[in-house]
Amino acid sequence: MIAMPVSLNSIPVTLADIQAASVRIRPIAKHTPVMTSRSFDAEAGVSAFFKCENLQTGAAFKIRGATNFIYSIPPEDRARGVVAFSSGNHAQAVAIAAQSLGIAATIAMPLDAPRTKVEGTRARGARIVNYDRFKDDRVLVGKKLAAETGATLVPPYDHPWIIAGQGTAVLELMEQAPDLDAIVVCIGGGGLMSGSAIAAKSINPKIRVIGVEPADGNDTDLSLRAGKRIEIPPPTTIADGLRAQIPGELTFPILQQLVDEVILVTEDEIKAALKFLLLRLKILTEPSGAVSAAPVLARKLPAGLKRVGVVLSGGNVDWEVLASL
Repeated sequence: MIAMPVSLNSIPVTLADIQAASVRIRPIAKHTPVMTSRSFDAEAGVSAFFKCENLQTGAAFKIRGATNFIYSIPPEDRARGVVAFSSGNHAQAVAIAAQSLGIAATIAMPLDAPRTKVEGTRARGARIVNYDRFKDDRVLVGKKLAAETGATLVPPYDHPWIIAGQGTAVLELMEQAPDLDAIVVCIGGGGLMSGSAIAAKSINPKIRVIGVEPADGNDTDLSLRAGKRIEIPPPTTIADGLRAQIPGELTFPILQQLVDEVILVTEDEIKAALKFLLLRLKILTEPSGAVSAAPVLARKLPAGLKRVGVVLSGGNVDWEVLASL
């Protein structure tokens, strides 16, 4: 799948926005390390540079966007608190950023959210409201909570402040590992992928931007092929952070412009990547965090790539799930 001709002028988030976000989020977000592995490179046939967002505050990249958003809310509006809907990583990020400012956070989380993410969110002082993702519309649940409290709704991906914050991960990556041929990033709702693509293409227009989705969660791949947003049934993939059913209204046009292709990975390939990262590199990721490494390890990348940046998006995994793998 080839992206449309790139026109960064038509995109609502700029490199300057991402650079400003990188300054704004410094009080909370870490400058995460980039790791390499000779054994992984030998298996994958490329030189991989892993941006370790699993070592981020809250153990996921989501703290970047949530902090940029919440710190951008006018002080007079912050006092009414914030609301979010999330399966876990965005929930924890919103709770952490809200706690840092001493404001209330209410989070709508699905009943089947990973226990470690629920406990992590509650530990940061957030109030949790459960919903059934197979029956309830999480956006409507979030909007209702915001209306009831007067709080500001912090979306998981579909907002310029969120996209700019998420883009800071690849902004750092390209400073830490220059001259990359490609970046490989997982796609859920598209916030991380959008911000990453904007940062990468702004710095190096020739870089290849590759998105990765679970085969059972391929709403973006289907949408890009159709040229319009396609909604899919609730995915059951083990990659719980990538169970979006439809690309965002704001993120989708950005992906159309900047993503060169999307690669689908199987559940077995996700598990194999998670296992390799843990046992060989000693890097603990959650299944969603291993998705971007999966096509690299399985040699599914386009031919000719040599230096590849891989964003490991998070490391929040229930120990029972980890043991089962």
